[in-house]
Amino acid sequence: MRDCILKIFWPKDHIVQFFKDNGCTDADIRVLGDYKELHRYQIVDQMFDHLSSNPDGGLGPFRAMLQALTNWSFFDPYYFDKLRKLNRAEAERCITHLKQLQEIRDHKIKEKRKQRAVKEAAAQGQKQSISDLKEKYISLIQGSTSPQRRGYELELILQELGRISGLEVTEPFRVNGEQIDGAIKFEGEHYLIEAKWQDKASANEPVYQFVGKIEGKFYGRGIFVSVNGFSKNVVSSLVHGKAIKTIFIDGEDLMMVLEGLQSFSEMLDKKVKAAQTKGEIYVNAITGKSKIS
Repeated sequence: MRDCILKIFWPKDHIVQFFKDNGCTDADIRVLGDYKELHRYQIVDQMFDHLSSNPDGGLGPFRAMLQALTNWSFFDPYYFDKLRKLNRAEAERCITHLKQLQEIRDHKIKEKRKQRAVKEAAAQGQKQSISDLKEKYISLIQGSTSPQRRGYELELILQELGRISGLEVTEPFRVNGEQIDGAIKFEGEHYLIEAKWQDKASANEPVYQFVGKIEGKFYGRGIFVSVNGFSKNVVSSLVHGKAIKTIFIDGEDLMMVLEGLQSFSEMLDKKVKAAQTKGEIYVNAITGKSKIS
Protein backbone atom coordinates (compact mmCIF):
# COMPACT_ATOMS: atom_id res chain seq x y z
CA MET A 1 0.00 0.00 0.00
CA ARG A 2 2.86 2.33 0.80
CA ASP A 3 4.20 2.20 -2.77
CA CYS A 4 0.72 2.63 -4.26
CA ILE A 5 0.08 5.77 -2.24
CA LEU A 6 3.41 7.28 -3.28
CA LYS A 7 2.80 6.44 -6.94
CA ILE A 8 -0.77 7.80 -7.03
CA PHE A 9 -0.42 11.05 -5.02
CA TRP A 10 2.21 13.74 -5.43
CA PRO A 11 1.24 16.68 -3.16
CA LYS A 12 1.69 15.97 0.53
CA ASP A 13 -1.75 17.47 1.18
CA HIS A 14 -3.27 14.84 -1.14
CA ILE A 15 -1.58 12.05 0.78
CA VAL A 16 -2.90 13.38 4.08
CA GLN A 17 -6.37 13.85 2.60
CA PHE A 18 -6.30 10.22 1.47
CA PHE A 19 -5.66 9.21 5.08
CA LYS A 20 -8.57 11.39 6.26
CA ASP A 21 -10.88 9.93 3.62
CA ASN A 22 -10.12 6.42 4.86
CA GLY A 23 -10.75 6.56 8.57
CA CYS A 24 -7.79 8.46 10.01
CA THR A 25 -8.97 10.88 12.69
CA ASP A 26 -7.74 14.39 13.39
CA ALA A 27 -5.79 12.90 16.31
CA ASP A 28 -4.11 10.52 13.90
CA ILE A 29 -3.20 13.34 11.55
CA ARG A 30 -1.76 15.43 14.40
CA VAL A 31 0.79 12.69 14.97
CA LEU A 32 2.41 13.79 11.71
CA GLY A 33 3.10 17.26 13.12
CA ASP A 34 4.20 19.71 10.45
CA TYR A 35 4.03 17.09 7.73
CA LYS A 36 5.01 19.56 5.02
CA GLU A 37 8.52 19.47 6.44
CA LEU A 38 8.62 15.71 5.91
CA HIS A 39 9.43 13.76 2.79
CA ARG A 40 6.42 12.13 1.15
CA TYR A 41 7.54 8.63 2.13
CA GLN A 42 8.06 9.81 5.72
CA ILE A 43 4.44 10.93 5.92
CA VAL A 44 3.26 7.47 4.86
CA ASP A 45 5.71 5.61 7.08
CA GLN A 46 4.88 7.66 10.17
CA MET A 47 1.13 7.23 9.67
CA PHE A 48 1.46 3.48 9.10
CA ASP A 49 3.65 3.12 12.19
CA HIS A 50 1.17 5.13 14.25
CA LEU A 51 -1.83 3.13 13.09
CA SER A 52 -0.01 -0.17 13.70
CA SER A 53 0.71 0.88 17.29
CA ASN A 54 -2.98 1.37 18.09
CA PRO A 55 -4.70 -1.29 20.22
CA ASP A 56 -6.68 -2.46 17.18
CA GLY A 57 -3.63 -2.31 14.94
CA GLY A 58 -5.30 0.32 12.78
CA LEU A 59 -7.30 -2.42 11.13
CA GLY A 60 -10.21 -0.19 10.09
CA PRO A 61 -8.19 2.50 8.28
CA PHE A 62 -5.85 -0.07 6.74
CA ARG A 63 -8.75 -2.07 5.32
CA ALA A 64 -10.40 1.13 4.04
CA MET A 65 -7.16 2.21 2.35
CA LEU A 66 -6.69 -1.22 0.82
CA GLN A 67 -10.16 -1.17 -0.69
CA ALA A 68 -9.71 2.39 -1.99
CA LEU A 69 -6.37 1.62 -3.60
CA THR A 70 -7.40 -1.65 -5.28
CA ASN A 71 -10.37 0.17 -6.82
CA TRP A 72 -8.43 3.31 -7.74
CA SER A 73 -8.96 4.64 -11.29
CA PHE A 74 -8.27 8.41 -11.16
CA PHE A 75 -4.80 9.57 -12.16
CA ASP A 76 -4.60 13.36 -11.88
CA PRO A 77 -3.55 14.63 -15.36
CA TYR A 78 -1.79 17.59 -13.83
CA TYR A 79 0.77 15.47 -11.97
CA PHE A 80 0.82 12.46 -14.32
CA ASP A 81 0.70 14.13 -17.75
CA LYS A 82 1.58 17.81 -17.43
CA LEU A 83 4.23 17.86 -14.71
CA ARG A 84 5.17 14.20 -15.17
CA LYS A 85 5.89 13.88 -11.47
CA LEU A 86 4.15 10.49 -11.52
CA ASN A 87 4.06 7.62 -13.99
CA ARG A 88 0.67 6.11 -14.75
CA ALA A 89 2.10 2.77 -15.93
CA GLU A 90 4.02 2.40 -12.68
CA ALA A 91 0.97 3.35 -10.63
CA GLU A 92 -1.22 0.83 -12.45
CA ARG A 93 1.40 -1.90 -12.03
CA CYS A 94 1.54 -1.14 -8.34
CA ILE A 95 -2.25 -1.31 -8.04
CA THR A 96 -2.32 -4.60 -9.97
CA HIS A 97 0.32 -6.07 -7.66
CA LEU A 98 -1.65 -4.94 -4.63
CA LYS A 99 -4.78 -6.62 -6.05
CA GLN A 100 -2.82 -9.83 -6.52
CA LEU A 101 -1.61 -9.71 -2.93
CA GLN A 102 -5.17 -9.13 -1.77
CA GLU A 103 -6.41 -12.07 -3.84
CA ILE A 104 -3.77 -14.31 -2.28
CA ARG A 105 -4.74 -13.08 1.18
CA ASP A 106 -8.45 -13.54 0.47
CA HIS A 107 -7.80 -17.06 -0.82
CA LYS A 108 -5.92 -17.95 2.36
CA ILE A 109 -8.75 -16.53 4.45
CA LYS A 110 -11.31 -18.55 2.49
CA GLU A 111 -9.23 -21.70 2.97
CA LYS A 112 -9.00 -21.05 6.70
CA ARG A 113 -12.76 -20.52 6.80
CA LYS A 114 -13.27 -23.83 5.01
CA GLN A 115 -10.94 -25.58 7.42
CA ARG A 116 -12.72 -23.99 10.36
CA ALA A 117 -16.08 -25.04 8.93
CA VAL A 118 -14.85 -28.61 8.54
CA LYS A 119 -13.56 -28.62 12.13
CA GLU A 120 -16.82 -27.15 13.41
CA ALA A 121 -18.80 -29.75 11.48
CA ALA A 122 -16.56 -32.48 12.87
CA ALA A 123 -16.97 -31.08 16.38
CA GLN A 124 -20.73 -31.00 15.90
CA GLY A 125 -20.58 -34.59 14.73
CA GLN A 126 -18.57 -35.50 17.81
CA LYS A 127 -21.14 -33.82 20.03
CA GLN A 128 -23.83 -35.85 18.34
CA SER A 129 -21.78 -39.01 18.77
CA ILE A 130 -21.21 -38.24 22.45
CA SER A 131 -24.93 -37.65 22.87
CA ASP A 132 -25.69 -40.99 21.23
CA LEU A 133 -23.15 -42.75 23.43
CA LYS A 134 -24.70 -41.18 26.53
CA GLU A 135 -28.13 -42.46 25.56
CA LYS A 136 -26.68 -45.90 24.94
CA TYR A 137 -24.84 -45.87 28.27
CA ILE A 138 -27.95 -44.82 30.20
CA SER A 139 -29.97 -47.54 28.48
CA LEU A 140 -27.39 -50.06 29.66
CA ILE A 141 -27.71 -48.71 33.20
CA GLN A 142 -31.48 -49.16 32.86
CA GLY A 143 -30.97 -52.83 31.99
CA SER A 144 -31.78 -52.71 28.29
CA THR A 145 -29.62 -55.77 27.65
CA SER A 146 -28.35 -58.87 29.42
CA PRO A 147 -25.45 -58.62 31.90
CA GLN A 148 -23.24 -60.59 29.49
CA ARG A 149 -24.03 -58.30 26.56
CA ARG A 150 -23.70 -55.21 28.75
CA GLY A 151 -19.96 -55.72 29.23
CA TYR A 152 -19.45 -56.00 25.48
CA GLU A 153 -21.45 -52.80 24.86
CA LEU A 154 -19.32 -51.03 27.46
CA GLU A 155 -16.20 -52.00 25.50
CA LEU A 156 -17.73 -50.49 22.34
CA ILE A 157 -18.50 -47.24 24.18
CA LEU A 158 -14.91 -46.99 25.40
CA GLN A 159 -13.55 -47.65 21.92
CA GLU A 160 -15.75 -44.94 20.40
CA LEU A 161 -14.78 -42.43 23.09
CA GLY A 162 -11.16 -43.09 22.22
CA ARG A 163 -11.80 -42.56 18.52
CA ILE A 164 -13.72 -39.33 19.11
CA SER A 165 -10.72 -38.04 21.08
CA GLY A 166 -8.46 -38.88 18.16
CA LEU A 167 -6.66 -41.69 19.98
CA GLU A 168 -5.29 -44.81 18.33
CA VAL A 169 -7.68 -47.61 19.34
CA THR A 170 -7.05 -51.36 19.29
CA GLU A 171 -10.13 -53.58 19.42
CA PRO A 172 -10.38 -56.59 21.80
CA PHE A 173 -7.94 -59.42 21.10
CA ARG A 174 -6.45 -62.56 22.60
CA VAL A 175 -2.75 -63.15 23.19
CA ASN A 176 -1.30 -66.31 24.74
CA GLY A 177 -4.75 -67.33 25.88
CA GLU A 178 -5.40 -63.96 27.58
CA GLN A 179 -8.47 -61.96 26.62
CA ILE A 180 -7.67 -58.23 26.28
CA ASP A 181 -10.68 -55.91 26.11
CA GLY A 182 -8.77 -53.52 23.87
CA ALA A 183 -6.06 -50.88 24.01
CA ILE A 184 -5.53 -47.19 23.33
CA LYS A 185 -2.47 -45.08 22.62
CA PHE A 186 -2.39 -41.97 24.78
CA GLU A 187 0.49 -39.47 24.88
CA GLY A 188 2.74 -41.92 23.08
CA GLU A 189 2.04 -44.79 25.50
CA HIS A 190 -0.08 -47.88 24.89
CA TYR A 191 -2.62 -48.75 27.60
CA LEU A 192 -4.37 -52.10 27.82
CA ILE A 193 -8.02 -51.84 28.82
CA GLU A 194 -10.12 -54.03 31.07
CA ALA A 195 -13.84 -53.20 31.29
CA LYS A 196 -16.08 -54.66 34.00
CA TRP A 197 -19.76 -54.07 34.66
CA GLN A 198 -20.43 -55.92 37.87
CA ASP A 199 -23.20 -55.42 40.35
CA LYS A 200 -20.75 -54.24 43.00
CA ALA A 201 -17.41 -52.51 43.26
CA SER A 202 -14.59 -54.51 41.75
CA ALA A 203 -12.81 -56.66 44.29
CA ASN A 204 -9.22 -57.81 44.30
CA GLU A 205 -9.29 -60.89 42.07
CA PRO A 206 -10.19 -59.42 38.63
CA VAL A 207 -7.93 -56.42 39.24
CA TYR A 208 -4.99 -58.62 40.22
CA GLN A 209 -5.57 -60.75 37.12
CA PHE A 210 -5.45 -57.63 34.97
CA VAL A 211 -2.31 -56.38 36.70
CA GLY A 212 -0.75 -59.73 35.87
CA LYS A 213 -1.52 -59.16 32.20
CA ILE A 214 0.10 -55.72 32.41
CA GLU A 215 3.23 -57.02 34.10
CA GLY A 216 3.83 -59.43 31.25
CA LYS A 217 3.99 -56.65 28.66
CA PHE A 218 6.90 -54.44 27.58
CA TYR A 219 6.50 -51.18 29.53
CA GLY A 220 2.97 -52.32 30.26
CA ARG A 221 0.34 -49.84 31.36
CA GLY A 222 -3.35 -50.37 31.95
CA ILE A 223 -6.73 -48.78 32.40
CA PHE A 224 -9.22 -50.71 34.50
CA VAL A 225 -12.83 -49.61 34.03
CA SER A 226 -15.39 -50.65 36.62
CA VAL A 227 -18.76 -48.95 36.25
CA ASN A 228 -19.62 -49.49 39.91
CA GLY A 229 -16.28 -48.40 41.26
CA PHE A 230 -13.56 -50.08 43.30
CA SER A 231 -13.27 -51.24 46.87
CA LYS A 232 -10.93 -49.41 49.20
CA ASN A 233 -8.97 -52.61 49.78
CA VAL A 234 -8.18 -53.21 46.11
CA VAL A 235 -6.95 -49.66 45.61
CA SER A 236 -4.70 -49.63 48.68
CA SER A 237 -3.28 -53.09 47.97
CA LEU A 238 -2.44 -52.13 44.40
CA VAL A 239 -0.48 -48.99 45.24
CA HIS A 240 1.18 -50.02 48.51
CA GLY A 241 4.86 -50.59 47.85
CA LYS A 242 4.34 -51.32 44.14
CA ALA A 243 5.18 -49.67 40.85
CA ILE A 244 2.00 -47.99 39.62
CA LYS A 245 1.07 -49.04 36.10
CA THR A 246 -2.75 -49.04 36.19
CA ILE A 247 -5.30 -46.27 36.60
CA PHE A 248 -8.94 -46.72 37.62
CA ILE A 249 -12.03 -45.35 35.88
CA ASP A 250 -15.58 -45.73 37.18
CA GLY A 251 -19.10 -44.92 36.00
CA GLU A 252 -18.99 -41.36 37.33
CA ASP A 253 -15.89 -40.65 35.25
CA LEU A 254 -17.59 -41.99 32.13
CA MET A 255 -20.72 -39.95 32.76
CA MET A 256 -18.69 -36.75 33.14
CA VAL A 257 -17.24 -37.40 29.68
CA LEU A 258 -20.57 -38.37 28.16
CA GLU A 259 -22.16 -35.19 29.52
CA GLY A 260 -19.42 -33.11 27.91
CA LEU A 261 -17.86 -31.81 31.12
CA GLN A 262 -14.49 -32.99 29.86
CA SER A 263 -13.17 -34.99 26.94
CA PHE A 264 -12.04 -38.58 27.19
CA SER A 265 -8.44 -37.40 26.66
CA GLU A 266 -8.76 -34.75 29.38
CA MET A 267 -10.10 -37.35 31.78
CA LEU A 268 -7.20 -39.69 31.04
CA ASP A 269 -4.71 -36.85 31.43
CA LYS A 270 -6.04 -36.01 34.91
CA LYS A 271 -5.93 -39.68 35.92
CA VAL A 272 -2.41 -40.24 34.62
CA LYS A 273 -1.16 -37.01 36.20
CA ALA A 274 -2.54 -38.01 39.60
CA ALA A 275 -0.88 -41.43 39.36
CA GLN A 276 2.46 -40.00 38.26
CA THR A 277 2.64 -37.03 40.63
CA LYS A 278 0.72 -38.22 43.71
CA GLY A 279 0.66 -42.00 43.42
CA GLU A 280 -3.15 -41.96 43.34
CA ILE A 281 -4.79 -44.31 40.83
CA TYR A 282 -8.45 -43.65 41.68
CA VAL A 283 -9.31 -39.94 41.59
CA ASN A 284 -12.13 -37.69 40.49
CA ALA A 285 -11.01 -36.46 37.07
CA ILE A 286 -12.82 -33.12 37.53
CA THR A 287 -11.59 -32.15 40.99
CA GLY A 288 -8.44 -34.28 41.07
CA LYS A 289 -9.34 -35.51 44.59
CA SER A 290 -8.93 -39.12 45.62
CA LYS A 291 -12.08 -41.22 45.60
CA ILE A 292 -10.78 -43.28 48.51
CA SER A 293 -11.30 -41.47 51.80
